[in-house]
Amino acid sequence: MITAEDITGLFKDQLESIENQELRQKVVDAWVLGCREGGWESTEELMNMPFTLLVETDGINFIEHTVAVTEGAAALARAQQDNYSHLPYAIDYDRLYAGGLLHDVGKLLEIESDGRGGYRKSLAGMHLRHPISGTVLAAECGIPEDILNIITCHSKEGEGRPQEIETIFVHQADFATFNPLKMKSARLLISEIPEV
Repeated sequence: MITAEDITGLFKDQLESIENQELRQKVVDAWVLGCREGGWESTEELMNMPFTLLVETDGINFIEHTVAVTEGAAALARAQQDNYSHLPYAIDYDRLYAGGLLHDVGKLLEIESDGRGGYRKSLAGMHLRHPISGTVLAAECGIPEDILNIITCHSKEGEGRPQEIETIFVHQADFATFNPLKMKSARLLISEIPEV
């Protein structure tokens, strides 16, 4: 069984960036709940799980993706904060780090082992995409609505919907990690196209 200590170990630096201790604990609680409901037993299983089933991930796992998106979103926010002469909106880094860590927590319910060393979409994943199931998990743990917005709206479910500024940063960081692999798989990533 995956414990709060296990989750804290996986995301130590990102969790420490959340100043509000109650929020930090709720983020951990949402991960523990997702692992329990999704049947994930060990951190090794999480480290082997691909972050998507839509394209070949070239070995990039779910935990690496979660950290990359969280840190990428924070870097986008800091780049604006450090370089704009006037920031036209406030950025809440607790919200950003919590939302980054939770944006794909629903994949703990959406993806499962196929029993043959691979992974497949679970029955739960066929019913609800991860932005929705992740929002439900996080809400059960008391995550506030502004952070639920990040989870719900970080993917296509957010198109045309009102969003927190942190939702936009997480969305952009998420697609910056997915699109290169999608383009590589489609042989559209120029650096990966063989010369003729």
